[in-house]
Amino acid sequence: MLKSFLGRCHGRKKGKKKPGQDTILLMGLPNVGKSVVFSTLTGMDVMVSNYAGTTVEYAEGKLNTDSSQFILKDAPGVYNIAAARDQAEKVAVNMLRSGPSAVICVLDATNLESSMHLLFQVLEYNIPTVALLNKYDLAQKRNISINHSFLEKVLGIPVIPTVAITGEGFKDLHKRLLEIERWREPSLSIPQRSNKDRWENIEGIISKAVTLKPFTANKKQDLLIKPWPGIPIAIGIIMVMFALVIGLGMGLRRFVLLPFFTGVLFPGIENIVNSLIDQPVLRNILIGEYGFLIKGIEWPFALVLPYVISFYMVLSILEDSGYLPRLGVLMEGVFSKIGLNGSCVIPILLGYGCGIPAIMSTRSLSSRKIRIIVSQMVCFAVPCVSQTGAFIALLSERSLFAFAFIFLISIMAMIAIGFVLNKVIKNPLPYTLTELPQLLVPRPRILSKKILMRVKRYILDGAVPMMIAVIFASLLYELGFLAAAGDFLAPLISGWLNMPMETAVPLILGIVRRELTVLPLIDMNLTTIQFLTGAVVALFYVPCIAMIATMAKEFGIKIAIATLFATTLVALFLGGLVARGGNLLLMVFS
Repeated sequence: MLKSFLGRCHGRKKGKKKPGQDTILLMGLPNVGKSVVFSTLTGMDVMVSNYAGTTVEYAEGKLNTDSSQFILKDAPGVYNIAAARDQAEKVAVNMLRSGPSAVICVLDATNLESSMHLLFQVLEYNIPTVALLNKYDLAQKRNISINHSFLEKVLGIPVIPTVAITGEGFKDLHKRLLEIERWREPSLSIPQRSNKDRWENIEGIISKAVTLKPFTANKKQDLLIKPWPGIPIAIGIIMVMFALVIGLGMGLRRFVLLPFFTGVLFPGIENIVNSLIDQPVLRNILIGEYGFLIKGIEWPFALVLPYVISFYMVLSILEDSGYLPRLGVLMEGVFSKIGLNGSCVIPILLGYGCGIPAIMSTRSLSSRKIRIIVSQMVCFAVPCVSQTGAFIALLSERSLFAFAFIFLISIMAMIAIGFVLNKVIKNPLPYTLTELPQLLVPRPRILSKKILMRVKRYILDGAVPMMIAVIFASLLYELGFLAAAGDFLAPLISGWLNMPMETAVPLILGIVRRELTVLPLIDMNLTTIQFLTGAVVALFYVPCIAMIATMAKEFGIKIAIATLFATTLVALFLGGLVARGGNLLLMVFS
């Protein structure tokens, strides 16, 4: 039965509800395990969209039972909807008002009070609701005993203990979904009560439903948020993280992907093209210097994809283990010096995956000032995973010191940007609270699913646009437009940057995809200083078109245009300084 429940649907059966009446809304607090519940119920076939008229994303997938199919929508994680203030809360309210058939409200069994507060607000909408007591196993380990039968009786709704990461309790949820038409309306009549009334009701229910037994907390976990030994541990974890990203990615690239592409696939493609096409221009467009069938496959898949896989594997482990919020608490003191708080470390780390979700994730930060500062740090100095993979391919085999130098500059630039913008934008730093989840051992099944979904998103949002950019590059190159652009940029390229004229091509391509500022350099015969100059320019160079568009949606067109010009000027200025100081740098990094 569970297999049929979790299986995919291939069509709508006759006699079902009309579209718009078969939607189930998934709601819950942030970090409650709602995403795991969603992925377990819907599988891998998920669509992510912006809510109409906003930049807030939500996921949508198909949820199947033996006799029915529903659309499951994953509402943004929120703490409060009674007085919606930010965009995420307003979207959650609008989704509730859109008339879903039912709501699945995910509660945190280890922190029931806060979850119940959100549940009470959901019940005020008088929509058939089922509550999932998620993390039930952790509650038992902490000697928290919850009488879910009592909660079910008092609330008048189904209350199901679940462990989302193992699927425990989902068979019971399946049975309840089959009875969705007979779900009782909430028995508590609490429409539009005040927060005080809600909390009084919650306290009365919790006092009868929850029994706390003596429990010894794991004080070792608290050590991770103290300067000693938290900072040395954090440095060690970050070093191991980058070592794994580089080592695993390089091994996958060198021993698996490159041998296949260069030894099997590309020779076959070249033989087929040479035998079928006599036209030199068309042949060069397909397999020439910027040939689409060679570079369009090699750059996104042979050079970048291995580092995408290794990065997302490491990031997923840090996320699922619960370490990232602790790193944020640890960084609170440092970040406060530049007008930020510790929670900003999460969008910045996401930026090393992709700048677009990093910018959008700043919505969870506590003020517009902080959002702007973090977004500018990402735009200026945080290389995405594709660009990082390109840096590794460009520099690591020539000089690990040069590669380390690029990331040292990146960190210094982030600090400088934060310091300057904190002085320019005159708003006080708001007080924030950080919720620390339990440290857990990541589950391989959940990790693999998360990595596969992120790699799929890279292919759609990163690799495909990169291939399209290579098509245009090959056309422009063969038609002579790139050479003309190179002549126009000659004073800048050969004069200020001391680079050969063909490096004008990466500067033009980088406007479309950031990593294309780096990848064409790999096949050029450059000196170490020229490689380093190109890498510095690429690090700060104009963010890709998609990032600029995201900045415009989030903060307005003026900030987006200012970012576009500022990053370009900084990139070219610092690149020239590196070229001028080449002899000194050569002594250090060669």
